[in-house]
Amino acid sequence: MTTHVKKPFRFAAQVYRSGTGAQWRETAKKAEALGYSALHVSDHYIGPGPALDPTAHRPVTLAPIASMAIAAEVTDDLVIGCRMFCTSYHEPVVLAKEAATLAMFAPGRIEVGLGAGWLGAEYEAMGVPFPSAGERIDRLAATVELCRQQFAGETIDVDRGGVRATGFEPLPVPEMVPPIMIGGGARRVLTLAGATADIVSINFNNRSGKLGSDSVATSTVDETHKKLEWVRAGAGDRMPQIELETGAYFVAIEGATDVTEESLLERTGFTSTELRSFPHALVGSVDDICEQLEQRREEFGFSYFTIGDRAFEEFAPVVERMTGK
Repeated sequence: MTTHVKKPFRFAAQVYRSGTGAQWRETAKKAEALGYSALHVSDHYIGPGPALDPTAHRPVTLAPIASMAIAAEVTDDLVIGCRMFCTSYHEPVVLAKEAATLAMFAPGRIEVGLGAGWLGAEYEAMGVPFPSAGERIDRLAATVELCRQQFAGETIDVDRGGVRATGFEPLPVPEMVPPIMIGGGARRVLTLAGATADIVSINFNNRSGKLGSDSVATSTVDETHKKLEWVRAGAGDRMPQIELETGAYFVAIEGATDVTEESLLERTGFTSTELRSFPHALVGSVDDICEQLEQRREEFGFSYFTIGDRAFEEFAPVVERMTGK
């Protein structure tokens, strides 16, 4: 059982595709109207084809920064985030300035999600180098440090992890410091997240470079407890201040979603009991799912749940019932 301080529930919708600018604006407005706390975009660039197909990753229509700016502009209170910026293919100074600019335009409404990057096939398809895991995590750590300096208005001085930026004052300095979310599923990333992030996203360990059985196998109840221990090791005394987020990648709501529990059982090979206890699944009636959320918070400390675009509208009754509790 987690010793993490119990935090109120909140929910994000993560949207991967949008056909038009008007549709994207309406999606942002809808997420806010349905009671979601946040709307997340994603940081992937290649479209359908032989490079992406073997990874089982969905194509992402929209690039993140412009999408975040538009979503913030057409909503009033909705938090806008990227889950996650892949720091291994962004210049840290540029990314920090972009994030600070978004935070200036939408004070208190931007979350800066950062990750080391994992989808090697995408890097290859784009012609971008794919460094070792250690090098990518070093760069992630340096990017976090640089963002912290940018957001605090401190003189930029970072020389680590292959990142060297020094000798200038950051502009703009946002009025309200945006929280940093770090996501991952491996020991070193989650230890770093515990040490430096405001929000820690407990995710799959995508060491295989694709989504599939290995992702599921490294995300069981036992594996999730291991991940939380890594976060605690990094966090020390600051653990009570950290918000724990996770993605509900398998959602089946009785009588509502196209995806059914039976289809998820076939897809994962789980028994019904295993599926309903899997940390990244929310399955059953609205009452069942509300109970599962309570159990996840009690056992793991999760209070912030991200729902994919295939189910975020159908999930609205859960959002309405559980937000703030």
